[in-house]
Amino acid sequence: MSGLTSKQGILILGRRQTEEFLSVGEAVVAVEHAFKLKAQGRAIMPPKLYLDMLEFGGDFRAMPAYIDGIAGLKWVSGYPDNHRYNLPTVMATIILCDPETGRPLVIMSGEYITNIRTGAAGGVAVKYLARSDSTVVGMIGAGIQARTQLLAIIEVLPSIKEVKVFDLRKEVSQRYAQIMAAELKINICPVETVEAATDADIVVTTTPSREPVVKKHHIKPGTHISAIGADAKGKQELDSGLLASAKVVVDDIEQASHGGEINVPLSESQFRIEQIYGTIGEIAANLKNGRENDDEITIFDSTGLAIQDIVCAKLVYEKAKTRGTPVFAFFEPD
Repeated sequence: MSGLTSKQGILILGRRQTEEFLSVGEAVVAVEHAFKLKAQGRAIMPPKLYLDMLEFGGDFRAMPAYIDGIAGLKWVSGYPDNHRYNLPTVMATIILCDPETGRPLVIMSGEYITNIRTGAAGGVAVKYLARSDSTVVGMIGAGIQARTQLLAIIEVLPSIKEVKVFDLRKEVSQRYAQIMAAELKINICPVETVEAATDADIVVTTTPSREPVVKKHHIKPGTHISAIGADAKGKQELDSGLLASAKVVVDDIEQASHGGEINVPLSESQFRIEQIYGTIGEIAANLKNGRENDDEITIFDSTGLAIQDIVCAKLVYEKAKTRGTPVFAFFEPD
């Protein structure tokens, strides 16, 4: 990122621009690249810092990282009840800086990037952990993340023909089915129970639950599960017995231990760190095998990593520069 001068300004990018400059396919490639770099020791990523707003039912998270020649920070909030105020559950801002000088380069909206990079991580997991002949996806939860997860799955596994979707709010699952079926031209149908949704080759959970939603007896041999919703202490979507019987892959061992799907089973001694098979980065970098047979149950515990945000934000920034996006004179020379 060298070659900057004191007269250069800072880009300010809104959500519409981030959507224009980053596709699902590009995000999947970028996130897989980030996972590989992390597994190879070529990234710096301190743990997330949480600021709990218990009084208001939400939290803030500071997520810094240095990867692929760029340093950045995402400041993100998670408020599950924001639908009451017609606001997104997740709101975020991303700042990228020149690592040589510390100079801010861009401030951009982070909601779309957060959603799309999380979906992309699930897509990478499906690429390596799901059966290649998978045709049916079961969605538990029908919010924004269920949308990006499905888009990324279709990107890496175009053989998908059917999607079953369950949400506690029936009208939400019905709306999801209508919108996604029209967009993807595949059969998407709301179902009445979790059991019906888990009768699938790939199961994706995207809920804020603090109690197990998917039980061991729901899952048949050969299923891949992407557990997306548990991203903070106390959250849990899968029962401990299911985790103990499966091949568990995480995005980051330390982060998953404190706030991922495995955090509650670990705290209750129902699961051990030693039972983690490895990270998705190790698999993507060919340091470990992915799926090894058609009968094993695989689980991807996704907590969301700062490196995912930064590599995607870098792509957006580079495209914005080539398009001649106006800069804001944020810093002036002394």
